[in-house]
Amino acid sequence: MNTKRSDWTGMVPVDDTALAVRDTRGPGRPVVYLNGSYADQSHWRRVITELGGGYRHITYDERARGKSNCSADYSFEACLRDIDAVLTARGVDRPLLVGWSYGATLGVRWAGRNPDRVHGVVSVDGAYPYDWIDDAARERLRKLFRRLSPAFPIARPLGLAARMTPEQHAEVNIEINELLGTLGPVLDTATFPVRYVVCTGASLGVDREEFERCRATLDPALARNPNIRVSAKVASNHTAVLRKDYRAVADAVRELAVPR
Repeated sequence: MNTKRSDWTGMVPVDDTALAVRDTRGPGRPVVYLNGSYADQSHWRRVITELGGGYRHITYDERARGKSNCSADYSFEACLRDIDAVLTARGVDRPLLVGWSYGATLGVRWAGRNPDRVHGVVSVDGAYPYDWIDDAARERLRKLFRRLSPAFPIARPLGLAARMTPEQHAEVNIEINELLGTLGPVLDTATFPVRYVVCTGASLGVDREEFERCRATLDPALARNPNIRVSAKVASNHTAVLRKDYRAVADAVRELAVPR
């Protein structure tokens, strides 16, 4: 463990592993950042800089990503337990959760289970209740990650791969897509505010029309639940949003950070 200025950095144990965590220990609202599927905490740098030191920024690397240790369990449920472990270890109460892609679904699901423990959720181009995956798609994903595996060492620094086997990569992707198809009731019954930053570009390996169908599945939740709103629609694609439209993400955080 080491201290730099007021920051705390260290490892937080959970289950059979330990997570690399950074806590700025700022004076304001605690904001906990939840990464994309294979990304690490460095992707939030521009958002945090834009928001400044008035917030308590807490970032961490998920299992087998960044500087965190590997594990025998990379399931979505394990990732939910990791949120609890970080909050407990750092003594955080009622955080604002900010998630990108996979992390957005983590934030909404965790908040749905713990509505009295969360201040709100910012979803950065994720947590769309898109029900699309079938057995053929599952097999395509498994073949895709086997084919891409030689490039994993190059892809890891870009947040496109973790220290996992091709099979583990595929199962993480398959599971999150299965869970997206069941997200609708969570959004419909959310008693906490959720603000979406919606991209208009495509994603790596997914064409624009497919992603537009995915994003359109949010419309019924917007119509049914006033707690769910779009904070901004941005020009970036899914992969580049934290780099190119970080100001829109920061604005969504500011929108929710005021006392409710």
